[in-house]
Amino acid sequence: MTYQQTWDLENIFPGGTRSEEVQSKLASIKKDIAQYAKQVSAWHSDPSTDAATLQDLLKQNETIGKALGQVSTFINMWHDAFMNDDHASVVKGQVMELASDIQQLSTTFTKKIVAIADEQWHQLLQDDYLQTIRFGLNELRDQGKRLLSEEEEKLIALLNKDGIAAWSDLYDTVGSTMTVPFTDPEGNTTNLSIGQAMNKMYADPDATVRAQLFENWENVWSKNGPIFADILNHLAGYRLTLQELHGRKGHLEEPLEYNRMTEETLRAMWSAVDAKKKPFIQYLDQKAKLFGMDKLGWQDVDAPVAVGETKPTRFTYEEACDFVLEHFSSFGPKLTQFTKHALENRWIEAEDRPNKRPGGYCTSLPEWEESRIFMTFTGSPSDTSTLAHELGHAFHSHVMKDLPELNREYAMNVAETASTFAETIIADATVRNAASDEEKISLLATKLEGATAMFLNIRARFLFEDRFYTERAEGIVSENRLNELMVDAQKEAFGDSLSSYHPHFWAAKLHFFIDSVPFYNFPYTFGYLFSLGIYAEYLKQPEGFEEKYIALLRDTGSMTVEELAEKHLGVDVTKPAFWSAGIELVEKDVEQFIALTNHMKK
Repeated sequence: MTYQQTWDLENIFPGGTRSEEVQSKLASIKKDIAQYAKQVSAWHSDPSTDAATLQDLLKQNETIGKALGQVSTFINMWHDAFMNDDHASVVKGQVMELASDIQQLSTTFTKKIVAIADEQWHQLLQDDYLQTIRFGLNELRDQGKRLLSEEEEKLIALLNKDGIAAWSDLYDTVGSTMTVPFTDPEGNTTNLSIGQAMNKMYADPDATVRAQLFENWENVWSKNGPIFADILNHLAGYRLTLQELHGRKGHLEEPLEYNRMTEETLRAMWSAVDAKKKPFIQYLDQKAKLFGMDKLGWQDVDAPVAVGETKPTRFTYEEACDFVLEHFSSFGPKLTQFTKHALENRWIEAEDRPNKRPGGYCTSLPEWEESRIFMTFTGSPSDTSTLAHELGHAFHSHVMKDLPELNREYAMNVAETASTFAETIIADATVRNAASDEEKISLLATKLEGATAMFLNIRARFLFEDRFYTERAEGIVSENRLNELMVDAQKEAFGDSLSSYHPHFWAAKLHFFIDSVPFYNFPYTFGYLFSLGIYAEYLKQPEGFEEKYIALLRDTGSMTVEELAEKHLGVDVTKPAFWSAGIELVEKDVEQFIALTNHMKK
């Protein structure tokens, strides 16, 4: 079947960023916010009526949030697909204004919830509906106890749009103007977008192409290094100031609370990764030998492996979609039917073209209870895995859409569980379907790219950011010092196993500049290993497992990760043993890769 590779954006709001429907929608949202503000202001605690009033206020907030989210998602989708449309930033500014208004109202609403006496609060939660969202309401109340006065929080909300959010937007703006030169073997030089350059740099089978692009890539980010150093420092400084004002004891407290996990769990996970990373460094050493290198360079870590006469496995977009559908069907009918619907209804922007932002993600159109996926498909097995990964995210949201809004607000770490589970299904299928040992080697390498990213690359990101925030608390961190921190973290995480490192990775990696989620790194490794635990259970008893899996996903928004693991897997994630067991599953892939390639070294 032929699947279109572009979003159907006209179906959401016709006319793009200058859509009259968008402006009409924003005007309607503004009126709804004004009405909601009056009702929040008039709300006073009364045990006899508060359950009904609280329900009504929650539902109004949900309606406004969905409407604003619909517009915000559309504008971000348009901007990411067409980064040369400068009007997108104008509409994003309008959305930000309304988001600031909602944030201020949210503060007022939360303060009133906090002010309710404990006895009355427990009485309120006996209401049948409120009982179903008890976890989210208690979480909201506990977090609200950190808030400053309404006037202070209002000022913070007003400043956010020209503060932390503005710094994040500036990063996107600067990145959208950058290009990376590339000279082909015939001597023709072209300027690649950041997204195109990144894809080619990491995926091209020619080592000289990768080396040239990496040098040019580092130079481009270095040229703009002072700008990005300013942005990163001010993002972190703004966040640290708010954390201190809200009584947080350290820079990890907020991301841990956001991910509903304890520091004990985080330390147990990283302890297991550090203790068991040796096989993955051995994998990189083996890969270097296959390439005829003493050590891999930074740009070679994810390079495709092709031995003998086997060329790197390639997929057309249609082939990739059909492959994903075929192997999702071996897991369960609900995941398969959902994926087919998404592909046929143009939920995915995958076309390889200029003026797109790099990377991939899954986002939500909340009014429609639908997801949309952004990526750039270039034909590699890695792109096919990315497609499955993002579809996993979308399926996670899909199976929760009938739950109350508060019970759907799952954190990033468990969000990465569903995506990685879907990706694992496809990665295993590609290896099983290999027609020869040579092809199996190539596909194992693709699968192990994910493992090295989770255990080494993301470990480096965490080490860098943890140390950066510690130093930033004492003052501005210079560009040179940021480079030093980055390289030191990479050498520590990779065991000094590479011949070159990426000093400006802190500038090139979008995740460090996202304003909404602090520490956009360790949740990936959590989700990866947590999903391996689930996948291991699936392999033991695949029959009927899809329903058990969906039950776990539906609980992700209404309990801590420690509670989730205990309820559905019967494990203690505060102990390294759970994490070590997951890593050991992937070690088998390393052993197989090395066994198959021992006689093939150059």
